[in-house]
Amino acid sequence: MSSFIGAIDQGTTSTRFLIFDEKGNLITWHQLEFEQHYPRPGWIEHDPQELLDVVTKCADEALRKFGMMGRDPNDIKAIGITNQRETALVWDRETGEPLYNAIVWGDTRTNNLVKRFKAKQIDVQSICGLPIHNYFSAVKWYWLMHKVKEVKEAVDNKHALFGTVDSWLIWNLTERVHVTDVTNASRTMLMNLKTREWDKKLMEFFEIPEHVLPKIVSSSEHYGDVKDGPLQGFPVMGCLGDQQAAFVGQRCFSVGEAKNTYGTGAFLLLNVGPEPVLSKNGLLTTVAYQLGNEKPVYALEGSISVAGGAVTWLKNNFGIIKHSHDVDTLASKVQDTGGVVFVTAFSGLFAPYWRDDARGTLVGLTQYTNKCHIARAALEAACYSTRAILDSMKEDGNVELKVLKADGGMSNSDICMQTQANILGISVERPAMRETTALGAALVAGYAAGIWKSVEEIRNLQVEDATIFKPKLDEKERNSLFYMWEEAIQRSMGWTDVLHDDDDD
Repeated sequence: MSSFIGAIDQGTTSTRFLIFDEKGNLITWHQLEFEQHYPRPGWIEHDPQELLDVVTKCADEALRKFGMMGRDPNDIKAIGITNQRETALVWDRETGEPLYNAIVWGDTRTNNLVKRFKAKQIDVQSICGLPIHNYFSAVKWYWLMHKVKEVKEAVDNKHALFGTVDSWLIWNLTERVHVTDVTNASRTMLMNLKTREWDKKLMEFFEIPEHVLPKIVSSSEHYGDVKDGPLQGFPVMGCLGDQQAAFVGQRCFSVGEAKNTYGTGAFLLLNVGPEPVLSKNGLLTTVAYQLGNEKPVYALEGSISVAGGAVTWLKNNFGIIKHSHDVDTLASKVQDTGGVVFVTAFSGLFAPYWRDDARGTLVGLTQYTNKCHIARAALEAACYSTRAILDSMKEDGNVELKVLKADGGMSNSDICMQTQANILGISVERPAMRETTALGAALVAGYAAGIWKSVEEIRNLQVEDATIFKPKLDEKERNSLFYMWEEAIQRSMGWTDVLHDDDDD
């Protein structure tokens, strides 16, 4: 009899439930978008209850499709979860009600808080692998405790529970199990990278009591069974932050293997092995995965705040395309950007620059410029940002990459992938089955359920052929284009100082 694994993929703009077989093949899925809330400039929130509701609806519909295919839902042996990372939630442990909306990873309301924490001059990154930045969960929780009366009271009364999206989902799906996996915990600025436990020094620094935090567990073990709804009775056995899930889904199990996920943002992870490597070049150190009681695997990560998000911006804010996939058609009508560079720093610059004072910038506009050039520049922005990260990774990891594995919605663009190969000077490999994030969650859940017995067995799963994009520019051309990007980056910095950006501190 065949065995199947379900995967909840809770992303920044949509949620999916997918079902894979024991060979890693995608059988069926269902996807729903949910509302983005922008109460003030730079603020991004999600309704926690809606996040939970769309998971239930997607699972219900995917299981219906599965049954229509003549399959038996009882053959689904485990459920894995993958989620948007760093997004911070708080809820009441007694009532289960959210005490505030989820503050999304790209939210910038804590800019001034970050400046204050940086001024205290404690070396946070040496402990948790992350710089002090508004991207990560700890400063969002600090803001909630000091700005939302209900949260402060709940914390004081020991009724509050803090968590990232994985914790919220697991707590609600199971019998109130309050856990987070080690990959998500490593994105909070509160976890000690070496011990993989909440660090007392960091908790004191960010004034977050340990009683509100979930228990840190591995990425692959039995967390609990789903208590009700369409998934009732299924064991939840895998959990990974979305970028780590794509890393596992691309099977980057050897030191030196790397993947880049081109989603709303873009996230490049490089396998550095069983010991953390602290970056000296603006990268993050993170846990890539941990299978049960086995040693964890660490990664260097470069995070780009806006990649596919720029395409969504062109669609929703400028209206120059009706659907996201139209950007490729528009960009293909020109051979280059006509000298235009689009620095998509809508929420500041992430790796390797880490400048929260930067803002989105279009450089090089002339009367010749049209919407096709801007569309192409939006695609190219992610490629240049990836080059900057990869250059830093080579220095930190002392690893010469031969190929970059690509996935995520923006990787569907042939123009984007070919440009990426051109700018990097190495091949870019795009799998035929693009759902690598959900596959990663399914793989760690299946491992815990005993469907696969070893990493080698997972590595050897047969998958469809990949498309290989090989570079077509010489080194001089590549470096000339990248120099133009670096000059544009400089022009984007310091803009919030000019605006006197007054965020809520």
